[in-house]
Amino acid sequence: MTRIGVVGGGQLARMMMPASIEIGFELCVFSESSDSSAKLATTHVGDYTDVNQLIEFAKDVDVLTFDHEHVSLVHLQRLRDGGLAVRPSPEALALTQNKITMRRRLAELDIPQPRWAVVERRSNSNEAVEIVGGFPCVAKKPVGGYDGKGVRVVNSLEDCKDWIREGEVLLEELVPFVRELSQLSARRPGGQWSPWAVVETRQDGGVCVEVIAGAADADGKVSESAYDIAERIAHGIDVVGVLAVELFETADGQVLVNELAMRPHNSGHVLTELSRTSQFEQHLRAVADVPLGATDFVAPFGVMANVFGEVSLEAQSLAWESFPQAKIHSYQKAPRSGRKAGHVVVIGADLDTVLGQAREARDIVQGSS
Repeated sequence: MTRIGVVGGGQLARMMMPASIEIGFELCVFSESSDSSAKLATTHVGDYTDVNQLIEFAKDVDVLTFDHEHVSLVHLQRLRDGGLAVRPSPEALALTQNKITMRRRLAELDIPQPRWAVVERRSNSNEAVEIVGGFPCVAKKPVGGYDGKGVRVVNSLEDCKDWIREGEVLLEELVPFVRELSQLSARRPGGQWSPWAVVETRQDGGVCVEVIAGAADADGKVSESAYDIAERIAHGIDVVGVLAVELFETADGQVLVNELAMRPHNSGHVLTELSRTSQFEQHLRAVADVPLGATDFVAPFGVMANVFGEVSLEAQSLAWESFPQAKIHSYQKAPRSGRKAGHVVVIGADLDTVLGQAREARDIVQGSS
């Protein structure tokens, strides 16, 4: 039996568990606490920043993958030098750990992206601002930001001078996009690559609140561009596993890369019900180097609505009374304001109906309806 080790005990590791059981893989999770979302598959509780604990955990697995992207690249290189398959590789993960590294590598691959520049205390700040098209622009901390954290729209460098004092800051043009999209795909070590249809993501305060799958693309050009970008990135950086490419679609039909993730992704949760193969099963297949599954949809449309705060069984039951077709996923996390606690998925033949049902079910679960 293939033993797959996952570093991180969050909801992504938790949602790999049913897929691993169905395939026949054994999932071993390195969790940060004994009460993590993936506690039922946890075989080691400890500190993933400690290389000795990682080495001890790795003794019992055939391949190592991730619930998050924060593991030291030096530690991962040491594990790989010891003969362990690390997927995705430290070289690929470097693009997710530092946004400046990502921008530079995408530029080398000639991937379309917003105009960008790096500013620091001793750099030519005026030149950097000119490169991105002036103010307002977007300032990003290169390391550690997610879900809108570490990102600011700035009208002058004074607005991010505290970050500049700390080191390099990434400046990006403020893209006048019409939609935010996500192109998910998966790749095996030998190069087999398989995409899903592109999905639309909707944000509130930099945090994804809804994902729409099957959204209209009248002439197919947006989907074609998204596929091409994801395929070139996947092969160009030799990624193994699920790759999520977050994109901006502009009014003139351009598609630009915003962010990357090399693991199952929030924008892919809708695929658990909508796709022949979920992102979690596909990720496990890819890192175990077995043939990838079919990615066609079983219904024309799907909507995923994130639940914030808490998911209780009582609230789930209330939602199911009105919407028995809704799939409600609980991450079994301690409740906290603004924290993703679960999600609702509804699939069907009519987008407006599916979207309305997902929203209403989500509101009931959150206690806001």
